[in-house]
Amino acid sequence: MSKVKTVKDVNLAGKKVLVRVDFNVPFDNAGKISDDTRIVGALPTIKHLIAQGARIILVSHLGRPKAKVDLKYTLAPVATALAECLGKPVAFCSECIGPKAQAAANALPNGGVLLLENVRFHAGEEDNDPKFSKELASIAEAYVNDAFGTAHRAHASTAGVADYLSPKVAGFLIESELEYLGSKTEHPERPFVVILGGAKVSDKIAVIDNLLDKADTILIGGAMAYTFKLALGESVGNSLTEPDKVDMARSALKKAKEKGVDFLLPIDNLVASKLDFAAGTLGETKIAETIDSGWEGVDIGPKTIDLYSKKLASAKTILWNGPMGVFEIKESAKGTFAVAAAVANSNSISIIGGGDSVKAIKKSGHSDKVSFISTGGGASLEFLEGKELPGVAVLEKVSCCSCSCKH
Repeated sequence: MSKVKTVKDVNLAGKKVLVRVDFNVPFDNAGKISDDTRIVGALPTIKHLIAQGARIILVSHLGRPKAKVDLKYTLAPVATALAECLGKPVAFCSECIGPKAQAAANALPNGGVLLLENVRFHAGEEDNDPKFSKELASIAEAYVNDAFGTAHRAHASTAGVADYLSPKVAGFLIESELEYLGSKTEHPERPFVVILGGAKVSDKIAVIDNLLDKADTILIGGAMAYTFKLALGESVGNSLTEPDKVDMARSALKKAKEKGVDFLLPIDNLVASKLDFAAGTLGETKIAETIDSGWEGVDIGPKTIDLYSKKLASAKTILWNGPMGVFEIKESAKGTFAVAAAVANSNSISIIGGGDSVKAIKKSGHSDKVSFISTGGGASLEFLEGKELPGVAVLEKVSCCSCSCKH
């Protein structure tokens, strides 16, 4: 994988720089931002550009406004929150293209920060329309992408604008994502232990296939484990499975054996007589090594927790993507939280691969003890599958040497 250029590789002093950030933050019922993680994640890049004297034009999406102006999804409150984080004013423009946006960008002083309105108010954003891309790019002189969470989308603000701006480089957030999800898993310190959970084998099968070429051990949890057990002819009772993906599961098990990868499934389970996710109830529960009819697996059991924890204790690199059970319900969260503790307490490079794993590690109280937490959900998965992300592919690459060769 070629190394992309970053904001450290270019001088953007005095330049109007279009910076794609991910400010798709959640709001509570009172209209207040309930989690500013994504805003905080963008601060290192923004502060670097301020210090350099760049004129910073931030662009982001928020929610799904369906290509029309819907003030439920305005980014105006984010500008206020960002100003508090930076300790300096942040201008806000109620347009992202057109004369108003152009004038706001032109008015920026060196080191000034402007946030444009939600790009998804325009159909051209998600359509990656060249006309919209060109108009968005026209207010700037350079491009920085620091929104890894949307880097798997070939949208105007993540890919299209790069056709019209140069230099085009990564921010610090994307640089970290590429380092941890990329180089530290491509060339891991060993043993390299991968933990994969979640509901569906179909969501992770390409990730499993790619990581089987790199990992020493793969630990499987969540409902996806029951599709693997089905592939082995084991009883899974009423557990959530994907019967049409059994052949995929068998192929993965076969490849693991051929590669010499230690591919572990739960040896015991917490099972429930009735899972009502909406109500947060499980009915009767018990620990079982085999799952009988009328029972549903909802978490890994104590023997599996012990087995997985021992594997993690000896790891030098850990990648975790997906919970071990229905961690949103207290009674079936023990496995996920035990794995979180084992990851946090290991002497390893520990990488949390986005999505529900991030929620789980934060809820467990161990998020401050891991090496890296990815900001990408779908982007993390696609990157771990080995796919090239459109928002990364458009960025300039670092030459492998100083000569004029094309290596």
